[in-house]
Amino acid sequence: MLELFHVKKDIPFMRHALKFNIVSLLTFIAAVVFLMTKGLHFGVDFTGGTVMEVAYKQTANLDRVRSDLQSIGFPDAVVQNFGTSRDVMIRLPIKKGLTSAQLSENIMTKLKSADGSVELRRVEFVGPAVGEELFSHGLTALGIVIAGIVLYLSLRFEWRFAVAAIIANLHDVIIILGFFSLFQWEFDLPVLAGVLAVLGYSVNESVVVFDRVRENFRKMRKGEVSAVIDNAITSTMSRTIITHLSTQMMVTSMLFLGGPTLHNFALALTIGICFGIYSSVLVSCPLAMWLGVKREHFIVPVKKKEEAVV
Repeated sequence: MLELFHVKKDIPFMRHALKFNIVSLLTFIAAVVFLMTKGLHFGVDFTGGTVMEVAYKQTANLDRVRSDLQSIGFPDAVVQNFGTSRDVMIRLPIKKGLTSAQLSENIMTKLKSADGSVELRRVEFVGPAVGEELFSHGLTALGIVIAGIVLYLSLRFEWRFAVAAIIANLHDVIIILGFFSLFQWEFDLPVLAGVLAVLGYSVNESVVVFDRVRENFRKMRKGEVSAVIDNAITSTMSRTIITHLSTQMMVTSMLFLGGPTLHNFALALTIGICFGIYSSVLVSCPLAMWLGVKREHFIVPVKKKEEAVV
Protein backbone atom coordinates (compact mmCIF):
# COMPACT_ATOMS: atom_id res chain seq x y z
CA MET A 1 0.00 0.00 0.00
CA LEU A 2 1.29 3.49 -0.88
CA GLU A 3 2.43 5.39 2.23
CA LEU A 4 3.26 9.08 2.55
CA PHE A 5 5.10 8.43 5.80
CA HIS A 6 5.58 5.72 8.39
CA VAL A 7 5.22 6.53 12.08
CA LYS A 8 7.33 4.14 14.14
CA LYS A 9 5.86 5.02 17.53
CA ASP A 10 2.10 4.97 18.11
CA ILE A 11 0.51 8.37 18.74
CA PRO A 12 -1.46 8.35 22.04
CA PHE A 13 -4.78 9.56 20.62
CA MET A 14 -6.85 7.88 23.36
CA ARG A 15 -4.95 9.74 26.10
CA HIS A 16 -6.64 12.97 24.90
CA ALA A 17 -9.95 11.36 23.91
CA LEU A 18 -11.97 13.04 26.69
CA LYS A 19 -10.76 16.54 25.73
CA PHE A 20 -11.59 15.99 22.05
CA ASN A 21 -15.02 14.63 22.89
CA ILE A 22 -15.82 17.59 25.15
CA VAL A 23 -14.99 19.89 22.20
CA SER A 24 -17.17 17.71 19.95
CA LEU A 25 -20.05 17.83 22.42
CA LEU A 26 -19.86 21.62 22.66
CA THR A 27 -19.75 21.93 18.86
CA PHE A 28 -22.71 19.55 18.56
CA ILE A 29 -24.74 21.53 21.13
CA ALA A 30 -23.93 24.80 19.34
CA ALA A 31 -25.14 23.30 16.05
CA VAL A 32 -28.39 22.13 17.66
CA VAL A 33 -28.94 25.60 19.20
CA PHE A 34 -28.44 27.25 15.78
CA LEU A 35 -30.89 24.81 14.19
CA MET A 36 -33.51 25.46 16.90
CA THR A 37 -33.17 29.25 16.92
CA LYS A 38 -32.32 30.15 13.32
CA GLY A 39 -33.59 27.11 11.42
CA LEU A 40 -32.56 26.29 7.86
CA HIS A 41 -32.89 28.51 4.82
CA PHE A 42 -34.79 26.10 2.59
CA GLY A 43 -34.54 26.53 -1.16
CA VAL A 44 -37.30 26.43 -3.76
CA ASP A 45 -37.09 22.62 -3.79
CA PHE A 46 -38.62 22.54 -0.32
CA THR A 47 -40.66 25.76 -0.03
CA GLY A 48 -42.29 25.71 -3.46
CA GLY A 49 -42.21 28.41 -6.15
CA THR A 50 -42.23 28.86 -9.91
CA VAL A 51 -40.23 26.82 -12.40
CA MET A 52 -39.56 28.27 -15.87
CA GLU A 53 -37.84 26.79 -18.89
CA VAL A 54 -36.43 29.18 -21.46
CA ALA A 55 -34.42 28.56 -24.63
CA TYR A 56 -31.77 30.67 -26.37
CA LYS A 57 -30.60 30.37 -29.98
CA GLN A 58 -27.01 30.24 -28.80
CA THR A 59 -25.23 29.05 -25.67
CA ALA A 60 -26.91 30.70 -22.69
CA ASN A 61 -24.85 33.02 -20.51
CA LEU A 62 -25.95 31.78 -17.07
CA ASP A 63 -24.04 34.45 -15.15
CA ARG A 64 -25.79 37.14 -17.16
CA VAL A 65 -29.20 35.54 -16.51
CA ARG A 66 -28.46 35.41 -12.77
CA SER A 67 -27.39 39.06 -12.63
CA ASP A 68 -30.52 40.08 -14.59
CA LEU A 69 -32.74 38.23 -12.14
CA GLN A 70 -30.87 39.70 -9.20
CA SER A 71 -31.37 43.23 -10.57
CA ILE A 72 -35.18 42.78 -10.51
CA GLY A 73 -35.32 41.34 -6.99
CA PHE A 74 -34.66 37.61 -7.35
CA PRO A 75 -31.24 37.00 -5.75
CA ASP A 76 -32.33 33.51 -4.65
CA ALA A 77 -33.27 32.32 -8.13
CA VAL A 78 -31.69 29.01 -9.15
CA VAL A 79 -30.45 29.10 -12.76
CA GLN A 80 -29.02 26.04 -14.48
CA ASN A 81 -28.72 24.34 -17.87
CA PHE A 82 -30.75 21.26 -18.67
CA GLY A 83 -30.68 19.18 -21.84
CA THR A 84 -28.44 21.43 -23.94
CA SER A 85 -26.31 24.51 -23.27
CA ARG A 86 -29.04 26.64 -24.94
CA ASP A 87 -31.81 25.50 -22.57
CA VAL A 88 -32.10 27.07 -19.13
CA MET A 89 -34.21 26.15 -16.11
CA ILE A 90 -35.05 28.93 -13.67
CA ARG A 91 -36.51 28.21 -10.23
CA LEU A 92 -37.97 31.14 -8.34
CA PRO A 93 -39.21 31.34 -4.74
CA ILE A 94 -42.79 32.32 -3.97
CA LYS A 95 -43.24 36.08 -4.31
CA LYS A 96 -46.10 37.57 -2.34
CA GLY A 97 -48.59 39.55 -4.44
CA LEU A 98 -47.47 38.02 -7.74
CA THR A 99 -49.00 35.07 -9.58
CA SER A 100 -46.87 32.66 -11.62
CA ALA A 101 -48.12 34.32 -14.83
CA GLN A 102 -47.14 37.82 -13.62
CA LEU A 103 -43.83 36.50 -12.37
CA SER A 104 -42.93 34.80 -15.66
CA GLU A 105 -43.98 37.91 -17.59
CA ASN A 106 -41.66 40.12 -15.52
CA ILE A 107 -38.80 37.66 -15.94
CA MET A 108 -39.25 37.32 -19.70
CA THR A 109 -39.42 41.10 -20.12
CA LYS A 110 -36.06 41.43 -18.39
CA LEU A 111 -34.45 38.52 -20.25
CA LYS A 112 -35.71 39.76 -23.63
CA SER A 113 -34.26 43.21 -22.95
CA ALA A 114 -30.84 41.52 -22.72
CA ASP A 115 -31.34 38.98 -25.53
CA GLY A 116 -34.36 39.16 -27.85
CA SER A 117 -33.90 35.56 -29.03
CA VAL A 118 -34.91 34.01 -25.70
CA GLU A 119 -38.16 31.99 -25.80
CA LEU A 120 -40.38 30.80 -22.97
CA ARG A 121 -40.97 27.02 -23.19
CA ARG A 122 -42.77 26.19 -19.95
CA VAL A 123 -44.01 27.71 -16.67
CA GLU A 124 -45.06 25.58 -13.70
CA PHE A 125 -46.04 26.42 -10.15
CA VAL A 126 -44.57 24.07 -7.52
CA GLY A 127 -46.72 24.25 -4.41
CA PRO A 128 -45.43 24.10 -0.82
CA ALA A 129 -47.11 20.69 -0.49
CA VAL A 130 -44.63 19.28 -2.99
CA GLY A 131 -41.81 20.83 -1.00
CA GLU A 132 -43.11 19.29 2.23
CA GLU A 133 -43.31 15.93 0.47
CA LEU A 134 -39.70 16.25 -0.69
CA PHE A 135 -38.63 17.18 2.84
CA SER A 136 -40.42 14.20 4.39
CA HIS A 137 -38.96 11.89 1.72
CA GLY A 138 -35.51 13.31 2.45
CA LEU A 139 -35.91 12.59 6.17
CA THR A 140 -37.11 9.07 5.31
CA ALA A 141 -34.02 8.54 3.14
CA LEU A 142 -31.84 9.75 6.02
CA GLY A 143 -33.54 7.34 8.43
CA ILE A 144 -33.14 4.40 6.03
CA VAL A 145 -29.44 5.18 5.53
CA ILE A 146 -28.86 5.32 9.30
CA ALA A 147 -30.74 2.04 9.88
CA GLY A 148 -28.75 0.39 7.08
CA ILE A 149 -25.44 1.57 8.55
CA VAL A 150 -26.33 0.26 12.04
CA LEU A 151 -27.40 -3.10 10.60
CA TYR A 152 -24.27 -3.39 8.43
CA LEU A 153 -21.86 -2.52 11.25
CA SER A 154 -23.67 -4.78 13.71
CA LEU A 155 -23.32 -7.73 11.33
CA ARG A 156 -19.72 -6.93 10.36
CA PHE A 157 -18.38 -6.06 13.81
CA GLU A 158 -20.54 -5.91 16.91
CA TRP A 159 -23.10 -3.56 18.41
CA ARG A 160 -20.59 -1.36 20.30
CA PHE A 161 -18.86 -0.36 17.07
CA ALA A 162 -22.22 0.15 15.35
CA VAL A 163 -23.46 2.50 18.08
CA ALA A 164 -20.15 4.41 18.19
CA ALA A 165 -20.07 4.83 14.39
CA ILE A 166 -23.65 6.02 14.09
CA ILE A 167 -23.20 8.59 16.91
CA ALA A 168 -20.05 9.86 15.15
CA ASN A 169 -21.86 10.05 11.80
CA LEU A 170 -24.85 11.90 13.24
CA HIS A 171 -22.34 14.26 14.86
CA ASP A 172 -21.05 15.06 11.34
CA VAL A 173 -24.55 15.54 9.90
CA ILE A 174 -25.76 17.83 12.70
CA ILE A 175 -22.61 19.96 12.42
CA ILE A 176 -23.09 20.34 8.64
CA LEU A 177 -26.69 21.42 9.25
CA GLY A 178 -25.46 23.75 12.02
CA PHE A 179 -23.11 25.51 9.57
CA PHE A 180 -25.95 25.91 7.06
CA SER A 181 -28.18 27.30 9.81
CA LEU A 182 -25.55 29.68 11.24
CA PHE A 183 -24.66 31.23 7.87
CA GLN A 184 -28.17 30.77 6.39
CA TRP A 185 -26.79 29.09 3.29
CA GLU A 186 -29.54 27.75 1.06
CA PHE A 187 -30.52 24.16 1.84
CA ASP A 188 -31.85 22.44 -1.28
CA LEU A 189 -31.92 18.95 -2.76
CA PRO A 190 -28.22 18.90 -3.84
CA VAL A 191 -27.24 19.78 -0.25
CA LEU A 192 -29.44 16.96 1.07
CA ALA A 193 -27.68 14.64 -1.39
CA GLY A 194 -24.35 15.91 -0.05
CA VAL A 195 -25.39 15.18 3.55
CA LEU A 196 -26.38 11.62 2.60
CA ALA A 197 -23.07 11.20 0.76
CA VAL A 198 -21.17 12.34 3.86
CA LEU A 199 -22.94 9.66 5.91
CA GLY A 200 -21.62 6.96 3.57
CA TYR A 201 -18.18 8.53 3.31
CA SER A 202 -17.75 8.91 7.06
CA VAL A 203 -18.88 5.37 7.84
CA ASN A 204 -16.37 4.03 5.31
CA GLU A 205 -13.57 5.72 7.25
CA SER A 206 -14.87 4.30 10.54
CA VAL A 207 -14.99 0.79 9.01
CA VAL A 208 -11.32 1.03 7.95
CA VAL A 209 -10.21 1.99 11.46
CA PHE A 210 -12.51 -0.57 13.13
CA ASP A 211 -11.17 -3.28 10.82
CA ARG A 212 -7.63 -2.49 11.95
CA VAL A 213 -8.74 -2.42 15.62
CA ARG A 214 -10.26 -5.90 15.24
CA GLU A 215 -7.09 -7.15 13.55
CA ASN A 216 -4.95 -5.68 16.33
CA PHE A 217 -7.03 -7.37 19.02
CA ARG A 218 -6.02 -10.69 17.46
CA LYS A 219 -2.33 -9.76 17.05
CA MET A 220 -1.60 -7.67 20.18
CA ARG A 221 -2.53 -10.21 22.83
CA LYS A 222 -0.98 -8.28 25.75
CA GLY A 223 -1.81 -4.70 24.77
CA GLU A 224 -4.45 -2.61 26.52
CA VAL A 225 -7.55 -1.51 24.60
CA SER A 226 -6.33 2.10 24.31
CA ALA A 227 -2.94 0.90 22.97
CA VAL A 228 -4.67 -1.33 20.42
CA ILE A 229 -6.80 1.59 19.18
CA ASP A 230 -3.83 4.00 19.11
CA ASN A 231 -1.89 1.53 16.96
CA ALA A 232 -4.86 1.09 14.61
CA ILE A 233 -5.28 4.83 14.09
CA THR A 234 -1.55 5.46 13.69
CA SER A 235 -1.09 2.66 11.16
CA THR A 236 -3.97 3.94 8.99
CA MET A 237 -3.00 7.62 9.13
CA SER A 238 -1.06 7.63 5.87
CA ARG A 239 -3.91 5.93 4.00
CA THR A 240 -6.43 8.33 5.60
CA ILE A 241 -4.49 11.42 4.49
CA ILE A 242 -4.06 10.16 0.91
CA THR A 243 -7.74 9.25 0.62
CA HIS A 244 -9.06 12.50 2.04
CA LEU A 245 -6.64 14.72 0.13
CA SER A 246 -7.54 13.14 -3.21
CA THR A 247 -11.27 13.37 -2.42
CA GLN A 248 -10.98 16.94 -1.23
CA MET A 249 -9.14 17.93 -4.42
CA MET A 250 -12.14 16.80 -6.46
CA VAL A 251 -14.62 18.49 -4.10
CA THR A 252 -12.59 21.72 -4.09
CA SER A 253 -12.71 21.85 -7.88
CA MET A 254 -16.52 21.57 -7.67
CA LEU A 255 -16.58 24.23 -4.95
CA PHE A 256 -14.73 26.86 -6.97
CA LEU A 257 -15.33 25.80 -10.58
CA GLY A 258 -18.69 23.99 -10.43
CA GLY A 259 -20.77 27.17 -10.44
CA PRO A 260 -23.68 28.14 -8.17
CA THR A 261 -25.55 24.87 -8.84
CA LEU A 262 -22.82 22.72 -7.27
CA HIS A 263 -21.43 25.26 -4.80
CA ASN A 264 -23.54 24.40 -1.73
CA PHE A 265 -23.33 20.68 -2.52
CA ALA A 266 -19.52 20.92 -2.52
CA LEU A 267 -19.65 23.08 0.62
CA ALA A 268 -21.61 20.39 2.49
CA LEU A 269 -19.13 17.74 1.31
CA THR A 270 -16.13 19.85 2.39
CA ILE A 271 -17.48 20.32 5.91
CA GLY A 272 -18.47 16.65 6.05
CA ILE A 273 -15.05 15.41 4.93
CA CYS A 274 -13.20 17.55 7.49
CA PHE A 275 -15.44 16.49 10.37
CA GLY A 276 -15.66 12.92 9.02
CA ILE A 277 -11.90 12.44 9.46
CA TYR A 278 -12.06 13.88 12.94
CA SER A 279 -15.12 11.93 14.11
CA SER A 280 -14.05 8.55 12.72
CA VAL A 281 -10.79 8.79 14.68
CA LEU A 282 -11.47 10.90 17.75
CA VAL A 283 -15.18 10.34 18.35
CA SER A 284 -16.11 6.82 17.24
CA CYS A 285 -12.99 5.07 18.59
CA PRO A 286 -13.20 6.56 22.12
CA LEU A 287 -16.95 5.84 22.21
CA ALA A 288 -16.33 2.19 21.30
CA MET A 289 -13.68 2.03 24.03
CA TRP A 290 -16.00 3.58 26.64
CA LEU A 291 -18.82 1.23 25.60
CA GLY A 292 -16.56 -1.62 26.71
CA VAL A 293 -15.19 -3.17 23.54
CA LYS A 294 -12.49 -5.71 24.38
CA ARG A 295 -10.42 -8.55 22.96
CA GLU A 296 -12.87 -11.27 24.04
CA HIS A 297 -15.49 -9.88 21.63
CA PHE A 298 -13.34 -10.84 18.62
CA ILE A 299 -11.57 -14.01 19.70
CA VAL A 300 -13.54 -17.22 19.75
CA PRO A 301 -12.47 -19.29 22.80
CA VAL A 302 -10.86 -22.60 21.93
CA LYS A 303 -12.93 -25.54 23.14
CA LYS A 304 -11.00 -28.23 24.97
CA LYS A 305 -11.26 -31.62 23.36
CA GLU A 306 -12.87 -34.17 25.62
CA GLU A 307 -10.74 -37.26 26.15
CA ALA A 308 -12.32 -40.45 24.99
CA VAL A 309 -13.36 -42.77 27.83
CA VAL A 310 -12.06 -46.31 27.27
